[in-house]
Amino acid sequence: MSPVLDERMLDFISHSDAQTRRLGARLAALLRGGEVICLEGELGTGKTCLAQGIGKGLGVEEPIVSPSFTLIREYATAPSRPKFIHVDLYRLGEDDLPTLGLEEYLNPSCVVVIEWADRMGASTPEKRLEVRLRFVDDTKRGLTFVAYGDEHRQLLEAFRRSMFGADKGGER
Repeated sequence: MSPVLDERMLDFISHSDAQTRRLGARLAALLRGGEVICLEGELGTGKTCLAQGIGKGLGVEEPIVSPSFTLIREYATAPSRPKFIHVDLYRLGEDDLPTLGLEEYLNPSCVVVIEWADRMGASTPEKRLEVRLRFVDDTKRGLTFVAYGDEHRQLLEAFRRSMFGADKGGER
């Protein structure tokens, strides 16, 4: 069942990994730095695919892999684009976060994408774009975007317009 959507939410069905990556690249075109994108979902729902699309959209040229063992990977991006910081909290618990050093990346020169963000608990950044990924079938994934904070709400509205040419609630 799909949630009731409002100006801070958007629900989307991706039909393939390639489409999920393209969706991430479209989102990346709107990122200016300082954004935090929190990805949540079961194994295999497409968190890394979405992160790869965001990274490619920011101009990352090297392969983007899940940083499960390194925890945080910093990628060079295109000139004048914010740095892409890819975080994977799969192997961590909330108690491990204070020693991770994540706060040094939460600044206007970086876009931070956090996989398994639901493991952050009370440490979850207050201002963020949360993307909840879920299985629909073997190839389709549902993505629910929820914006927290004015900047991320404006980002989501710009993303909605870029994807669908629609205002709040899908009206033209």
